[in-house]
Order: sequence, then C-alpha cells, then structure tokens
Amino acid sequence: MQPQPAPEGPLAGMTVLEVGVFMAGPFATMQLADLGARVIKVENPDAPDPTRATGPFVEGPDSRRHSSPFVRLNRNKESVALDLKSEAGREAFLRLAAGADALVENLRPGALRRLGLGPDELRGLNPGLVYASASGFGQDGPLAALPGLDIMAQARSGLMSITGFPDGDPVKVGVPICDLVSGLYTALAVTAALLHRDQPHGDGRGQQVDVSLLESGVSLAVWEAGTYFATGQVGSPLGSAHQTQAPYQALRCADGWVTVGAITPKTWDGLCAALDLPHLHADPRYAGSSSRHAHRTELVAAIEDAIAPRAVAEVVAACEAAGVPCAPINDYGQVFTDAHLADRGFFWEAEHRDLGPVRQLGSPMRLSGTPARRGGAGPVLGADSRAVLGEVGYTDAEIDALLRTMVG
Repeated sequence: MQPQPAPEGPLAGMTVLEVGVFMAGPFATMQLADLGARVIKVENPDAPDPTRATGPFVEGPDSRRHSSPFVRLNRNKESVALDLKSEAGREAFLRLAAGADALVENLRPGALRRLGLGPDELRGLNPGLVYASASGFGQDGPLAALPGLDIMAQARSGLMSITGFPDGDPVKVGVPICDLVSGLYTALAVTAALLHRDQPHGDGRGQQVDVSLLESGVSLAVWEAGTYFATGQVGSPLGSAHQTQAPYQALRCADGWVTVGAITPKTWDGLCAALDLPHLHADPRYAGSSSRHAHRTELVAAIEDAIAPRAVAEVVAACEAAGVPCAPINDYGQVFTDAHLADRGFFWEAEHRDLGPVRQLGSPMRLSGTPARRGGAGPVLGADSRAVLGEVGYTDAEIDALLRTMVG
C-alpha cells in the first residue's frame, strides 16, 4: 500500500506576505503557516528582522551562527530578501503582492505607506488582498505615532498594575503577552477576513485589519472590567490569588509550590478531605465561596501551615485523587521534558538547512482532519529569493541583476 500524503492545512492555497520584525507580526504569520498558508517573509538584506541577531545562537557545521529564537518563531516560512526602499525591490514586492491573499506587517504605522506600499496602493493593485497591520497603539489616534513595544503596552493596558504582589514594584507578565496576544488576534482577524472575502456576500474583496498591542492587552481585563463597570473599584496586584475566588492560588509546600483551585462546594469538600483539614471545613467563615474569599488571608495561612511539612508530589497526588484541581509550579526545564506533552507529541523536530533538526514547540491547535503543519525551521535570510521571484515572472538574468542590487 502506498503511503497516504499528509492532509493539507485548512489554509492551504493561501499566500501570505510578511513584513514583520520581532514578535507580533511573525507570531501571527507563524499561526497562519502552521494552519497551511504559504508565508513568504520579506526582509531587507542589510537590515533583516532583528530577531536574527537575538541570542542565544546555534552554530551549524559551516560555523555560521543562527538565532535559536528566530528558527523557532519563523518556522514553516520562506525568506525573500528585498530592499523595499529601492525601486527594484519595491517593484518586486508589488509583483508578490499582486498574487497574495494577505499581507501582515508590524512596522511603525505609516512606514509602508511612505514607501508607496500602503493598503490603498496594494489593495488597488489586488482588491482581494487582506492587509493586516499590528502596531503598538493602532493606525490612528493620539498615540499612533509612538513606538510601542510589549512592555509599553503592558504598562498602558493596566496589566502591570495588577501583576505582582501588593505593595511590590511593578511587574510585567513573564512572557511578552501583548505581543503574543496581538499576534493571535491578527491571525484570527486575517482568517476571518479571508473567509468573508470568499463567501458570496464578501464579493471577493479583501479589507484592512488593524490590531494594536494596547487594545489586545486591555481586552484581557475580563474580571477587572466586570468589577470596575459594576462598582467603580480598581483592580490591584494579588500575587497568584484570584480576584473573586478562594482558595485559588499558589501554596508553599516543603520542597516547592503547588497551585490549588478549590472554589466549588465539591472541590472545597475534596480539598479538606484530601489534606486532612476538618477544622477548616467546619469553620463557618469558610462555608461558602464568598466568605472564603473574604477571609482569604487567614484561610491560605491555615492551609499552608497544614501542608508545610509535605512534599509537592504528595500534595498533588492527594488532591488529584480527590478530584481537586491542583498542579505543581514547573520551571521550563520541567515543562520542556514533560511526560504528558511528550506523550501527546507536542514537541517536534523541524529541519534547518544548516543546523539539521531543530526542536520546536507544537501548535496548540489540534484539528482532526487538517492538522497543523510541521515543515521547516525558520529560513536562512534570502534562501527562497530566487525561487519565489521566478514564480512572479523574473528571468534568471533579471533575478541575478536584482539580487546584485541587494548586496552591500
């Protein structure tokens, strides 16, 4: 029996151009590429995506060094090197855009427009193009022209005002959450715009997509908005504790920390039984969810006193046996060697031209019929320039001449 070809992703047949740097744009197009879209990453040969210069670096057999973050963030993509400030590079980009389904960029607002490559020009050339821009503060408004990195968005969005411990210094979320969430929103919006375009009521026309890091961060304030708009109360840092429920936080054990979420009558009963806490179960202060939260400080101290001599593994096992939500706080060394994730095949190897197999994080999007694509690692700069330019009508001689203009 002949082996069956791997199913194509749900976005197979779609071509996406990326003019992206650092995180938000490349993370958005990584999602689209994982789902089967062809993503062509366009970079200036003399000033490519700065992530290429971000360590740690991995050295191939030819002694060329490659950014470890880059080859993971830019998997499943092709690389074309073009200087968009040159007439030849701009013309080549226009040819690529004429046949693309979407463009994703996260440069400073107006940067591509100043090069004559804004949404009006490209959608005039290709009315079906979805033109997506991710930026710090959006394409308009008083803050639009300001540089907007993740930490600025975390600061302005309120996220840093509720992260950390009471009376502590401001703390950002450990990962670039505004960058990453804006990337996810951009990928979702592009997919929605493509779906709309190709439906009868869409009339075959694309549209502009405007996603900001700031609004992405503010959109996460679900509990805080519910409280403020109902009561006027402003959220504040709570450490690992929940805004309205208890016990729902990290608890200290003899050799580390566990997280517990015993917030329903059943799980509260289970926690008290699993950890031998009959005195807490009988205490009227902890009889209901609201009263437990009102007395959270005393409750958490009492639970920690009881589990202080016990190991994390013992507490987790007892809670799991009782059906109580509980988990250890893992470091990334534990996460990247986790047996559950390994059993589900979450980690995989992507082939790189110079480095060979490169370990990748999997996509959390598991589709039964069209699984996420597992192709190549992030490409070498300009590795696909010749092939891609040939597809849009350049002869070998014209490609040679064009590439010569990109040197130096």
